[in-house]
Amino acid sequence: MDAEGSVSDESGKRRRVHGMLKLYYGLNEEGKAREQPQSLDPCDINGPHFDPELYLNKLRRECSLSELMDHETCMVKQIRSLDSDMQTLVYENYNKFISATDTIRKMKNDFKKMEDEMDCLSANMAAITDFSASISGTLQDQHAQITKLSGVHTLLRKLQFLFELPARLNKCLELQAYAQAVSSHRRARCVLQQYSHLPSFKGIQDDCNAIMEKLALELRQKFRDGGTSARDLSECVELLLQLDEPAEELCDKFLSHARSRLELDLQGLEAEIKPYPPTPAPKEAATRKSSSSTAAGSPSDNSPKTLSLPSPTPNTDILEFIDRGCNEFISSLCLVITSYQELFIKHAQTGELASKNIPQMASGKLQAFVDDLVARYFSLVERRIQEEKGVGDNSLLVRALDRFHRRLQAVAKLLPGSAVPNRGTEIVIRAATERVKQYLSALQSFYMDSLTDVRQALAMPRLSVAGTGAHLGGPAAGRDAPNSLPELLSSLSASILNQLKSVLASVHLFTAKDITFSNKPYFKGEFCSQGVRENLVVNFIRFVCQSSRQFCESAGDKGGSTPPALLLLLSRLCLDFETSTISYILTLTDEQFLVQHQNPITPVTTLCGEAREAAQKLLNHYVKVQGLIISQMLRKSVETRDWVNTIEPRNVRAVMKRVVEDTTSIDVQVGLLYEEGVRKAHSSDSSKRTFSVYSSSRQQPRYAASYTPSAPMDTNLLSNIHKLFSERIDIFSSVEFNKVSVMTGIIKISLKTFLECVRLRTFGRYGLQQIQVDCHYLQMYLWRFVSDENLVHFLLDEIVGSSAHRCLDPSPMEQSVIEVICERG
Repeated sequence: MDAEGSVSDESGKRRRVHGMLKLYYGLNEEGKAREQPQSLDPCDINGPHFDPELYLNKLRRECSLSELMDHETCMVKQIRSLDSDMQTLVYENYNKFISATDTIRKMKNDFKKMEDEMDCLSANMAAITDFSASISGTLQDQHAQITKLSGVHTLLRKLQFLFELPARLNKCLELQAYAQAVSSHRRARCVLQQYSHLPSFKGIQDDCNAIMEKLALELRQKFRDGGTSARDLSECVELLLQLDEPAEELCDKFLSHARSRLELDLQGLEAEIKPYPPTPAPKEAATRKSSSSTAAGSPSDNSPKTLSLPSPTPNTDILEFIDRGCNEFISSLCLVITSYQELFIKHAQTGELASKNIPQMASGKLQAFVDDLVARYFSLVERRIQEEKGVGDNSLLVRALDRFHRRLQAVAKLLPGSAVPNRGTEIVIRAATERVKQYLSALQSFYMDSLTDVRQALAMPRLSVAGTGAHLGGPAAGRDAPNSLPELLSSLSASILNQLKSVLASVHLFTAKDITFSNKPYFKGEFCSQGVRENLVVNFIRFVCQSSRQFCESAGDKGGSTPPALLLLLSRLCLDFETSTISYILTLTDEQFLVQHQNPITPVTTLCGEAREAAQKLLNHYVKVQGLIISQMLRKSVETRDWVNTIEPRNVRAVMKRVVEDTTSIDVQVGLLYEEGVRKAHSSDSSKRTFSVYSSSRQQPRYAASYTPSAPMDTNLLSNIHKLFSERIDIFSSVEFNKVSVMTGIIKISLKTFLECVRLRTFGRYGLQQIQVDCHYLQMYLWRFVSDENLVHFLLDEIVGSSAHRCLDPSPMEQSVIEVICERG
C-alpha cells in the first residue's frame, strides 16, 4: 500500500509540474498556445505590461505591514517552487535534450549530402533533355513516313482477315467451334456493313451471312434437341443472342426445355405417391386394436401401451422422398435459375438488345415459370406428408421438413422477392399443425382403448366377490385381488401421463435448436401456446373430462350399461386430475416449450374446475346407479309379496340380507378409492335401537293399550305435525368426495324407495310384523355406513309408520321377539 501511495504521489507531482509549465508557456491540453486577450493592466504580475514600481506602490497603499510580509513570504515560496520544478523538469528531460541535439547535428550533415546529390541529379536531367531533343530533330523527317507505313500494314492485316473470313468461318463450322466463329463474325460485321456498296466487300458479306445463317440453324437445332449439358446449352443461348436472335423467343425456348427436364423429376416423385386404400379412422383402429387384444391375451393386462395408428408403407419413407425432391428437382431448378439469370438478366446486353428492356421481361417469365413448377412440387410434398399417419416416430417427419425448408433457402437467395420460401414455410406449419391433430386423435383413441381394457378387467370374475360383486359389476371385498381398483386407477393414470409425456417429447422436435424453421415466429409463439398447449394438452384434458361425463348420460332405469365400478374409478381419476395432474402437465408443457402467455390461454383453474365438475357428476351418478340397483331389489320384494295374507314372520327376508351384503360390498369398493370422511358420533345403543309400529317420539301420545277406530285420525294428524318439525332429507343431493358421504347417498335412495313402495301397498297383521323385523335388521347394520345414524332411524321409522297406516290390523310384534328373529337371522 505504501509503494502504491508513493507512486501516486510522484505521478501527481509530475502532472502538477507539467501543468505549471503549460500555464507558464500559455499552452492548452493539446500543446497549442491558447488564444487569450493580452492584459493591459500594469499591476498584473502575469501580464506583458507589468510595472514593478506601480505594483509595489499599490501594495504599500492597500496592504498593512503584516499583509505585505505574508505576500512576500508567499511570493518567495512560489519562486522557489517554480525554480525547483524547472530544475526537476530539466533533470527528467536531460536525455531527451541530448538526443535532440544529436539528431539536429545529424540532420545538418544529411541535408548537406542531399544537396550535393540533388545538384548531380539536376545536371543529369538537363543532359538527357538535350540528348532527347537531338534525337527528335534527327528523326523528324522519317516519323511521318513510319506512321503511314504502320497504318498501311494494319489496314492490310484487316483486309487479309476480311478476305480469309469465309474460309475461317467454314473451318470453325466444321470443327463446331461456334463461339470462335461468332466472335470473328462480330469483329468484321460492322466493317462489312459499312463497305457493303463495294462489290468485293459485298461478296464477302454475302458469304459470311450464308455461313452464319447455317451456323444459327445448327445452334437452334442443338438448342431444340436439348441433348447437351447445361453449360453447352448456356453457351448455345449466348451465341444465339449475339447473333441477334429474339430474346423473348429464346427465353421461352430455354424455359420450355428446362420445364421438360424438371417435369421428369416431378413425374418421378409422383410415381412414389401411389394410391393406397383409405386409412382406417382412429375409432376403427381403436376397435380393431381392442378386439385383437381381447382375442390375443388377457384383457386385464394393464401395462402401459404405446400409440400406434396404421400407416401406409410406400416404397420410400418421407425423408427419402424429400431428399430425392431436393437433390433432383430443387437442385435442377436452382441450376436453371442461375443459368437463366446469367444469360438473360445479368448478362451484359449490347447492340440493339440493350434498348429492349430484356432483364425485366426475362424476370417476369422466370418468376411465372418457377411459381408454376414449385406449386406442383409443393402439391406433391403435401400429398406425401398427408400419408404420414403413423405417430410412433416423429423424428423422421421433422428431419424431412427441416431438409425441405433448408433447401428452399437456396431458391430464396437466387430469387430474393419470390414467395416460394414463405409458401414452403406454410407447408411446414400446416404439417406441424396436422401432426398435433394426429397426436390428439391418437391420445383420445389411446384413452378410449384404456377405458375398454379397464371395463374388461372389471368384468373378470377374479375382480368380483362371489354372490355380490357380480351384481355390482366390479370389485367388491377382494382387497387382495391381483387387479384391484387402486391398481387399475394407478395403471390408467400412469399410462395416460406417460403417453402424454411421450407425445410432448415427439412434438418438441419441431422446436429443437438444430431445426431451421424453429426460429420462425410461429414456432416460437403460436405453435407452443396455441398448437401444443391449447390444441393438444388442454383439448385432451377436456376430452378426458367430457368422455367421462358421457358415461352419466346413458343411464336407464337399471343404471345403464356402464359398470358402477368404472364410474367410481373415473370420478377418482378426474379428482386426481383436479388436485395434481392438470397442474403438473401444464407446468411441464410451459417449461418444455417456453410458452409465452401473450395469446389468450386456458387458465389452470378453469381446467381444474371442469375436472372437479366431471368428478362430482360421476360420483353423483355412481351413487344414483348403486342406489337404484338396491332399490330395484327392494321394490321387487315389496311388489311381488301378498302382505295381507302372509304368514307370521319367523326369519328376516333374504332380500334384506342381500341388501346388507351389497351395501357392505359397496362400502369396501368405495373405500378402495376414497377416504373415510367425517361422521357424527354414534350413540352407545345404535345397534340395539328398537322399532315398534310407531317411533318412540310419537308412540306414547299416539298409542295406548288398546286400539280404537279414532286412533288412525289422531295418528295421521300427529304424524303430519311431526314431519313439519323434522329436518327435511334431500335424497338426491350432491355427495362429497369421501366414503361416508357416498354411502349415505346410496342408503338414502334405497330406503326412500323402500318407503315409497310401502306406501303403495296394503298390509295385514303379519305383513306389518314382517316389515318390523326387516327394518330392525336393516337398522342393526346400516347405521355404520352413514354420516348421521339419525337419518337411518328417521327413514326406518317412516317405513314402519307408513306400514302401520296401511295395515288392516295394526298389531305390532313384541320387541324381544323381533330381536330374537334378527339375531337368529
